[in-house]
Amino acid sequence: MVKNLSVDLCGVSLPNPVIPASGCFGFGAELADSLDLNVLGGICLKGGTEQARFGNPTPRIAECREGMLNSVGLENPGIDAIVAEKVPQLRRVYHNAVIANISGFSVEEYRRSCAKADSCAGIDIIEVNISCPNVHNGGMAFGTDAASAAAVTKAVKEVCRKPVFVKLSPNVTDIVKIARACEDAGADGLTLINTLLGMRIDIRSRRPVLAAGMGGLSGAAVFPVAVRMVHQVSRACRIPVMGCGGVSCAEDVLEMMMAGASAVQVGAENLRNPFVCPEIIAALPALMERLGIEDIREIVGCAR
Repeated sequence: MVKNLSVDLCGVSLPNPVIPASGCFGFGAELADSLDLNVLGGICLKGGTEQARFGNPTPRIAECREGMLNSVGLENPGIDAIVAEKVPQLRRVYHNAVIANISGFSVEEYRRSCAKADSCAGIDIIEVNISCPNVHNGGMAFGTDAASAAAVTKAVKEVCRKPVFVKLSPNVTDIVKIARACEDAGADGLTLINTLLGMRIDIRSRRPVLAAGMGGLSGAAVFPVAVRMVHQVSRACRIPVMGCGGVSCAEDVLEMMMAGASAVQVGAENLRNPFVCPEIIAALPALMERLGIEDIREIVGCAR
C-alpha cells in the first residue's frame, strides 16, 4: 500500500502535507527527544518579532469545551536570536521544510524582520502573520484591512527571495477581498485561518478568565469555519493555500485538502497530544486506500 503523500509549496518539496502550526510546537528542537521530527512534512516555527517579547500577563490560556483561548502575546526571543540560534539548533536534527512565522507592528518592522529570515539558510518559507495591531493606524490589525494587508505583503516581497505565505485573520467580513489583495501585492501563497476572537468569563469572580480580556479561539470548534474560508479563498485565488484551524486527525487533513489546501497545519491539538502529527501521517495511507486515493495531490480542491 504505497501512497504518494508528497506535496509542493512554491517549489519547496515536502514529503507529506502535515505541518505543526506556529505557536503550537515551539521552535521544533524542543521535541526532538520525544519524536522523530523528520517524519513531519514541515515545521512552522513559533512566531517571531523584531525585538524579544515577554508576552502578555497571566493568565493567558483558557480552556473551552471544543478548543482553547490564548492571549500569549507573541512571546519570543526576537528575530536575531531565532536566525542565529533557534534555526541552526533545529537544523542539526531536522531536514525537511522550515517555515518562519513573522509578526510586526509596522510595515517597516515586517520588512526588516522578514529580510533577516530570508537571509537565513535554514529557512525555506516565510509566513507573515498579519493579525498584529498596526501601531501607526490606531491599533487595527493589518489583516482586517485589504490596503494594510497589501502594504505588508508588498514590503516583504521587496526584500524576500524565498516564498512568502501570508497568514490571514478570520476576523473579517470578506476573507476573499483580503486574500486577493495579498495575491495582487505579490504573495506566493496564503495560510488560513488564524484564530477567531473569543472570550471566557469566570462566573465566580465575574471577571474575564484571560488577563487581556479577549484571546484567540483555536481547536475543533473552528474547523468548519477554516474549511469554509479555505474553500472560498482557493476558488478565488491562483496561489497555493496552507489550511489551518481545528485539524486533529487524518480525516481532517483530507477534508481541508479537498477544500483547496495544498498542505495542512495542525495547531492546538499538538498541545493536547504532542504526537498527533506523526499519528496523522501514519494514518493517512490506510485512509487514502479506503477512499481510493493514490496521490494526495489529486484531491486538492476537488470539492470545488
